[in-house]
Amino acid sequence: MAYYLGIDVGTGSARAALVTSSGQVIASHSHATRTWRSASDSRIFEQSTTDIFSAICKCIHAVLSRSGVTKEDVKGIGFDATCSLAVVEMDDPGRTSGGEPVCVTQGEQCGMPGERNIILWADHRAEQEANLINKTGSVVLDYVGGAMSLEMEIPKILWLKNQMPQERFSKCVFFDLPDYLTYLTTGFPARSSCSLVCKCSYIPSGANPNAQGWNDEFFKSIGLESMVEDGYQQLGGVLGRNHKSTLVLTAGMPVGRGLTTWAAEKMGLNPGTPVGSAVIDAYAGWIGTVAARHHHLKYGTVEKELSPSPTLEESQTRLATVAGTSTCYLIQSPKGRFVPGIWGPYKNALFPGWWMNEGGQSSTGQLIDFMITTHPAYSEAKGLAEATQKPIHTLLAETLQRLQEEAGVSSSTRLTKDLHIYPDLHGNRSPLSDSSMRGSISGLSLDSSLSDLAMKFSVTLEAIALQTRHILDEMKLHGHDIRSIYISGGQAKNIHLIQLLADVCQIPVILPNNYEASVVLGAAMLGRFGHEVSQEKASDNWEGFASQEEVDLESGKLGGKLWDIMVEMTQAGKIVPPAASPGDLKLLDAKYKIFRETIETQKRWRAIMEDAAR
Repeated sequence: MAYYLGIDVGTGSARAALVTSSGQVIASHSHATRTWRSASDSRIFEQSTTDIFSAICKCIHAVLSRSGVTKEDVKGIGFDATCSLAVVEMDDPGRTSGGEPVCVTQGEQCGMPGERNIILWADHRAEQEANLINKTGSVVLDYVGGAMSLEMEIPKILWLKNQMPQERFSKCVFFDLPDYLTYLTTGFPARSSCSLVCKCSYIPSGANPNAQGWNDEFFKSIGLESMVEDGYQQLGGVLGRNHKSTLVLTAGMPVGRGLTTWAAEKMGLNPGTPVGSAVIDAYAGWIGTVAARHHHLKYGTVEKELSPSPTLEESQTRLATVAGTSTCYLIQSPKGRFVPGIWGPYKNALFPGWWMNEGGQSSTGQLIDFMITTHPAYSEAKGLAEATQKPIHTLLAETLQRLQEEAGVSSSTRLTKDLHIYPDLHGNRSPLSDSSMRGSISGLSLDSSLSDLAMKFSVTLEAIALQTRHILDEMKLHGHDIRSIYISGGQAKNIHLIQLLADVCQIPVILPNNYEASVVLGAAMLGRFGHEVSQEKASDNWEGFASQEEVDLESGKLGGKLWDIMVEMTQAGKIVPPAASPGDLKLLDAKYKIFRETIETQKRWRAIMEDAAR
């Protein structure tokens, strides 16, 4: 029997899952990864490729041991990871493969060999660099919603250039983390279209008739002219040319000749095991969810009959919401749709010829935890949760239900109608693209009880849902036809949040069969795709793609093959329809109006204070 291995590297852990061709997860295992923070700068988040690869290997050994599956039965492996910047040393001048980890920590050690060689996606140190980039008016900004986020790779690379001597900087090679993992395990430094177009300012062929690939004018204008002069060797070279080291691969296409002997030995797998081209973790969540069938919804009632198997064309009506520490909102379209404040449109991010838009909230799961753990009643709530052996979210939901009954109201929205939270404690990713936005609370009272914690918990979820509506409204305004939300990630287990999303956005939410494993399932699908393409080529003594022309020809021939794999491996989900009463819907609409007014109020207040500080 064939099994496929999915590897998911999230913000705080690595995970491996062994999956059958029908999408059944046979075994999975997670291992925590280390994040370094700064005691004096809350913007700093750093990790280590050495630590992450060690965690990956431990996870793989665990799932093989637990399942009893032999390495011979593992037919393919796929990776996804956070869109974090990995920095390694260039082996030799003129080569694009990376060597030893390079320290990214500010100070004298920056640019020297060192374990802390990843600037995590959530790191906000590059604010000045992002501001400089956004003043250029470059064409590359058109493909990130009009403004580049400080969470993307080019602002971080520019920050590093400003922190280290040129002789150190010139020896660095930069990878988006998903691409680094396929390079590390295959020895083949091809780049993924997903990482390049979504996070690295790369304009793919056919996206713009006047600009494609790396944009020389842009890099020169921001102070990275040395990269232009060196032929972009630090980013993989002038990509898409006829050389194996500069190939650009769409999602799941086989990388090189599979696992190297070194990587296979470390991972407990066979050399040559096919590796599918990696994607960013949120995009793996899209792959692992949007092809799900679900029970029909007729006149507000969920029926037993399952919906038909979806087509690739139907994907353009399905919004994937990948909700963990942060939340990403992904929608695909056969044409590029330019949405202010929404990243993209990204051509070929997953499927050849298709475009992706990505909205996001920088802090959602992290925000929920912050609001709970910083409340004076947290210790009491934690003690009660442990005593009753319930998750703290469940305890708070039960407390909220009791408060509703005591107050004689029908919903949490009515209970908290005069309490409002604006959720951008870590800046706004979408649709404002404003990292200086901050959170706020209106309606505070002298109450530090467990009841107050439960109400603030509920309003925090409500704020996340209201901001989701803001993002969806902007997408719809610019041509997207969103008819359902497919949610995955740790927040999908929060039923109160799921119902709020359906009620606030007034569209059904689809819960996947195994929503906590959807991202790693998507990675396993990439492994299967890579394996099947490799198998088709094996009869010709194939040794990997030899040119970009061969890659593009094969991608065109395969068309929707990855979608067919997604349909086959995605098990049916559960539909959660909107259920708010007309009265509650009126309250939610009023809260949304206040939510939008809060944005303008904060901007006005900030302008007043900036003027006064001059």
